[in-house]
Amino acid sequence: MQFPNSTRIRTGIRLEICSRRRIAEKGSPEILSMASFWRAVLGSSTEPDVSADGVEFWSDPERGGWLTKQGEYIKTWRKRWFVLKQGKLFWFKDSCITRTSVPRGIIPVSSCLTVKGADDVLNRQFAFELSTPRDTMYFIADSEKEKEEWINSIGRSIVQHSRSITDREIVDYDSARQQKRPAGGNQN
Repeated sequence: MQFPNSTRIRTGIRLEICSRRRIAEKGSPEILSMASFWRAVLGSSTEPDVSADGVEFWSDPERGGWLTKQGEYIKTWRKRWFVLKQGKLFWFKDSCITRTSVPRGIIPVSSCLTVKGADDVLNRQFAFELSTPRDTMYFIADSEKEKEEWINSIGRSIVQHSRSITDREIVDYDSARQQKRPAGGNQN
């Protein structure tokens, strides 16, 4: 059963959590020391990698939204917030992303070969797969429309951020041919 104001309440709760997280990031000594402790335990640096190779994932993503993702080692399904920006697909545990958020994972789309529907492979509605030379990852969207939008966005990003060997060969071939021509001579 859903209540009439449930969306508004969830949004309010999410904003409150984000607000409290921003306050914590600004400097509560207890929280900062606890964060430093956990970074030391987990072996990460004292400063989180907020740039993720220079990509400001916290602002103006090309696409963002909830997807259900299959775990890498333990094959359980978990809902994660995904952000696609500048050729990288980031995922987070929640949707409140700030400059100090640390992604739970990053997929460089330039290393991806295909993105396509996978309803029949997983026997689940709204499923799609993203394949790299080493791995195939599976995702489930909340609707057919969302699935198609993610496939299109990731597909466009793959095309924009992958380098074509053929294009490089053509450019090299053309420049080599230009250099071999005698000055002022006609080849016909």
